[in-house]
Amino acid sequence: MSEGALEEPMIDEQGRPEPPFAGSEAETLLGFLEYQRATFAWKVEGLDAAGLATVLPPSAMTLGGMIKHLAYVEDIWLHIRQLGADRPAPWDTVDWGADPDWEWHSAAQDTPEELLALWHASLERSRAATATVMAEAGLGALAKFSFADGNTPNLRWILTHLLEEYARHNGHADLIRESIDGSVGE
Repeated sequence: MSEGALEEPMIDEQGRPEPPFAGSEAETLLGFLEYQRATFAWKVEGLDAAGLATVLPPSAMTLGGMIKHLAYVEDIWLHIRQLGADRPAPWDTVDWGADPDWEWHSAAQDTPEELLALWHASLERSRAATATVMAEAGLGALAKFSFADGNTPNLRWILTHLLEEYARHNGHADLIRESIDGSVGE
């Protein structure tokens, strides 16, 4: 392998790409994000509508709601806030004031295929947005969004936030999936 060439990621027994062991900061952040995304895909793989609607009391959280929520999280942080792009469908027609958790509640009306297609489309937009920002300005690129206190996150912060979001929900997904069919994580 030539100097500077990226190594092909190793794929584990669940089909997840292992993050690089000695990558750059960007390669490591993106490697772990892809690993967390693949972990989530593994947790929801093969479930029907009933499986995706299963709750583990006392929580009302479902895997279907989690798919739609993570699709929204991908779009809101990388496509909308980092790039400053318009909200794509279905987020552009939601009355967020009437239901701030719309993505969680409305998922029960979607088929597994619709939910996964929505998430995969959001992933494509997120990967494209990340590649664009990385090519133009790198991890330090400021978002086209600022918090109410005036602070503006950069791409590094946003990618780290997405890692946190997936890691937290992967723990939830692991417990819910085990309650459905006994499938457990590592």
